[in-house]
Parts: sequence; C-alpha cells; structure tokens
Amino acid sequence: MTDIKAEHHRPIVAVTGASRGIGHAIVRHFHNNGWEVITLARTPFSEYCPWADGIVRHIKVDLSKTRSVLEATAQLRDMLAERGLNALVNNAGISPKGPSGERMDAVHTPIQTFLDVQHVNLVAPFLLCQELIEPLKQAKGSVVNVSSIAAHQVHPFAGAAYAVSKAGLTALTRELAHELGETGVRVNSVAPGEIETSILSPGTQEIVDTQVPMRRLGRPEEVAEVVHFLASTQSSYVTGSEIPINGGQHI
Repeated sequence: MTDIKAEHHRPIVAVTGASRGIGHAIVRHFHNNGWEVITLARTPFSEYCPWADGIVRHIKVDLSKTRSVLEATAQLRDMLAERGLNALVNNAGISPKGPSGERMDAVHTPIQTFLDVQHVNLVAPFLLCQELIEPLKQAKGSVVNVSSIAAHQVHPFAGAAYAVSKAGLTALTRELAHELGETGVRVNSVAPGEIETSILSPGTQEIVDTQVPMRRLGRPEEVAEVVHFLASTQSSYVTGSEIPINGGQHI
C-alpha cells in the first residue's frame, strides 16, 4: 500500500518530441529523478528508446495537425484523471532544409513549409498550454519551452521559418508567464545552441571553433538538467525567463 501511495504522489511531466536527441535526454533525466513521465511524439517511443517501453506512458500525436493535438491532450487529461500536471516540456521542433541540405531562407521558403513549421514549433505548444491549463493550475505546475539560439540571431543552418517559430515561442513564454503568474503556474524557456545529437549539419565544428567560447558542443544531458531545474521547485521564483545553453555562443 505504501508503494502505491508513493507512486501516486510522484510529480508528473509531459514531454513532446521525446523519442530522440534532447527529448530523449529530458525523459531519462526526469525519470532518473523520480518523475512519472508521459511522452508525446509522432512515432511509438519504444522504436527509439527500448528501455522506456513499459516505464513511461506514451501518446502518439502529429503536432502538425490541430485535431491530433486536441485528441492527444484529451487522452493526456484522461491519463491524469484527478491528478494535476507538474510540468509540460514543449521540446518538439522541426527545421526543414533545402534539396541539398542547405538553409532555407525567408524569400525562398514555400508557404506550406513555413506554415507547417509554425504549427509544429509554435501553434502546437500554444494549444498544449491551452488544453492542459487546468491540470497545470491544479498542480501549480511549470511549462518549459525549448526555444533556440536561432530565435535571437541569424544562424547559418537553422532556416528562417524555424527562427521565426522559435522567436514566437520565446514571446509566447513571456506572455504566458505574465498571464499565469497569479495562478502559480510558471512558464520559462531554454535556448540551446550547438548540441551534440545524431543529426548535425556539416560545418557545425567550424561554428564551435569560431563562435563558442567553451570550444565544444553541448551534450543533450546538459540541456535536460536545465529543463529539469526550471520544472522543479528549485526554481520556484523563476518565471518569464529564458536560459541560453550554448557555451557562451550568444555573447
């Protein structure tokens, strides 16, 4: 009986884009710190992370489609039952490239591509916050949005549509923090720079060598640690803030 009661009182986090890279590291870090994890991704989680099959609960969702997001949030609310949501991590994002893998500039980005990027990177987090606001209020929970260094400066690999979406996500963080402050729900963001994942653009090492004072790539775990800090009670008086995670690249 004690174990069941303890399980019921574990904090709960929902993480989007949790199948690989930074999202994968976030899920591992929260799980290792005793959180109950619910993942939301386009593919079955266990295809990329076999250790988590049966450990975390998964909701399949297409963040590019409003109806899919609304169905996923309804399913998540059902999973929570009477429990609140302690944290929502909006990590999922897409960054399309040109035919040869080149950066897509604003002038030549097809409008449908632009709209798709906005929906996944900005509209979906907006909808998730709207649809999950009640369980977040119930737990006096925390929203952590994963923005990007590209929200603040032109990046040689991240395209214009991606940069616009992440700048919007940073602004949404500020707006929600202002609106929800009195409810006890905190909203913050992180802005990673060059992070070592399975998909790195050619030329990344040159950026690290010339623009990053720490002269190395960041690790996904280093992003996960900051996200966990912002989601936890350790940052109980922090809201409306964005933390750069880029080895000093922004300076």
